[in-house]
Amino acid sequence: MTSAFLLAARGEPVPHTPVWFMRQAGRSLPEYLEVRKGVGMLESCMDPDLVTEITLQPVRRYGVDAAIFFSDIVLPLKAVGVDLDIKPGIGPVVAKPVETLADVEAIPDLTAEHVPYIDRAVRNLVSELGETPLIGFAGAPFTVASYLVEGGPSKEHARTKAMMFGAPDVWDALMRKIAGIAATYLEVQVGAGASAVQLFDSWAGALTPADYEAFVMPHSARVLERAGALGVPRIHFGVGTSNLLGLMGAAGADVVGVDWRTPLGDAIDRVGDRCVQGNLDPTLVFAPTEVMTARAAEIVEAGRRAKGHIFNLGHGVIPSTDPDQLKRLTEFVQTYPR
Repeated sequence: MTSAFLLAARGEPVPHTPVWFMRQAGRSLPEYLEVRKGVGMLESCMDPDLVTEITLQPVRRYGVDAAIFFSDIVLPLKAVGVDLDIKPGIGPVVAKPVETLADVEAIPDLTAEHVPYIDRAVRNLVSELGETPLIGFAGAPFTVASYLVEGGPSKEHARTKAMMFGAPDVWDALMRKIAGIAATYLEVQVGAGASAVQLFDSWAGALTPADYEAFVMPHSARVLERAGALGVPRIHFGVGTSNLLGLMGAAGADVVGVDWRTPLGDAIDRVGDRCVQGNLDPTLVFAPTEVMTARAAEIVEAGRRAKGHIFNLGHGVIPSTDPDQLKRLTEFVQTYPR
């Protein structure tokens, strides 16, 4: 039997609105905090047994319609030898930010041999998950490039945009490099059994539509094209990307993820004949249950107009979320009358 998640992603009739949550693997779960004790983030992502356990935890607890592979968007860079670490409370920090063409050329291309633990973790998961599909994931070129150029998280992306506008040859080389790494990373996951992929562009909302189309979209399209050649549904998600939704769909997405700032009905009008994913405000799980479910019902109703609708939050699960609320939300969406 095909899962409701995969049916919705392909625009086919579903038995119920499928639901999963970005960052469901980890963060708010006590069992996650327990297994991660004393283990660094990147170290966790390189341990196939730990990745398997963490990815399975929310599926066991919530009964969601899909699992999301537990990893980090900078892991492929670490795998090819970029000197970086994930600092608690800060995020990815790169020891030597990329500035020149030589810096770009010094970054090796990713091969499957760089990430044997990813192949093993995915194979373990697919055998454990049964009919629940696994979503593979990678960071989109712009977001990963921003970490490499800024040296860590940034609110303004000033150095990133300075390179984009002022050194377009270096920018193009860097984006091509990252696109190749991301595409290979997704190919490894799908080759091992992942049923769908999601490309996360966390920082793309910092761009105007014209700049996105000129400097970013061709590179994201290259990643999505290679994933599409594998025959799996492709989800494309960004934060603060209301004005980019049409372009993000046109880059090659089967499903466009919508953050909570954009009414789902508006997003459906912008993405054309595509499935949408989203988009409950992650903070609504802190409201009384009846308030949360009333808003969820509005989103499910709005999603009926789309080619397909996968229910999700409009961004990741907040670490202090009560897991019991996510369980109630999952059951509410899955049992909501068709």
